[in-house]
Amino acid sequence: MAFGTMTFGGTDEHFRKLGSQQVDEATRLVRTALDAGVNLFDTADFYSAGASEEILGEALGSRRDEAIVSTKLRYPMGDGPDDGGLSRHHIIRACEASLRRLDVEHIDLLHLHQIDLTTPWEETIRALDDLVRSGKVRYLGLSNFPGWMVTKAAGISDARGWERFVCNQVHYSLLCRDIEFELVPSALDAGVGHVIWSPLSGGLLSGKFGRGVATPADSRRSRGFGDTVPVDDEQTLAILDVASDIAADRGCSVAQVAINWLITRPSVSSVVLGARTERQLIDNLGAAQWEMTADEAHRLNAVTDPPAPYPASHNRVHAADRQVGDNRRAVSGADSPGRAAQRKNGLVAD
Repeated sequence: MAFGTMTFGGTDEHFRKLGSQQVDEATRLVRTALDAGVNLFDTADFYSAGASEEILGEALGSRRDEAIVSTKLRYPMGDGPDDGGLSRHHIIRACEASLRRLDVEHIDLLHLHQIDLTTPWEETIRALDDLVRSGKVRYLGLSNFPGWMVTKAAGISDARGWERFVCNQVHYSLLCRDIEFELVPSALDAGVGHVIWSPLSGGLLSGKFGRGVATPADSRRSRGFGDTVPVDDEQTLAILDVASDIAADRGCSVAQVAINWLITRPSVSSVVLGARTERQLIDNLGAAQWEMTADEAHRLNAVTDPPAPYPASHNRVHAADRQVGDNRRAVSGADSPGRAAQRKNGLVAD
């Protein structure tokens, strides 16, 4: 599991709705995570206009070497035409600014926070390769990228001998399984892991919501931040009914059920926990201490199974005889070097 720091700072109205932890509180959360065995810490230059990076750097302090520091770039950091995007100009400048704010000599994992269709993919990847070769960055990641761009990036890197992307940070939860139709097959094929943001779908799967329960005053909905993705409230309640039953049987929280289901899914390398309090963090971490049964997983899969879009819906019927893995999904077909590498590293099962 990883610890997300979007709640650090809260220096503007938008991010204040999520949280506003300053250095002292952030340090307690970071130390709690480190002591529990968490070593991946995720931030972004865009979070609270850089304040999240600054606070994370201070919170890690002398324990920096125990952590894998992950940050992201792409969103505008100013009003100029080159203050955002994925051009060589912005990538290099944004990376150097993040290094200063984090007060580190290198970034362990640098993500591209969002796509930029106005910049050639080759220009973006070459700039990132230069950052890795210069020692400023160790590994490269994506965030919110579609499957075709993941696959294309792998092909470009292999053809040019440039650094590959190792992961794609995406939203995935019991309320949103969209990535299973294109992103999961492309990731397995390219040898790219998924790092999951908002595993509780903005708190809807935290256990605070349920039938006949008023919207909590401290929830994102009440603070006006909105849902992570569009959701159907009745479907959400049906999912919460099943998750609540499993949680009651196990004596754990609904949040743990939602997170535990995620960490067993194909292609998932890590789940980013965005807890605002130490109590929430400790509870979320407890999801790693037990193993979901096949029956529990089946119950959750049944109530959350989304309708397949085309061409996945067509392939389910007309290509069922030549699929591998979960034949309810659009899978990649023949084994690939990327999938073989993930199997070797224990990321996918035979």
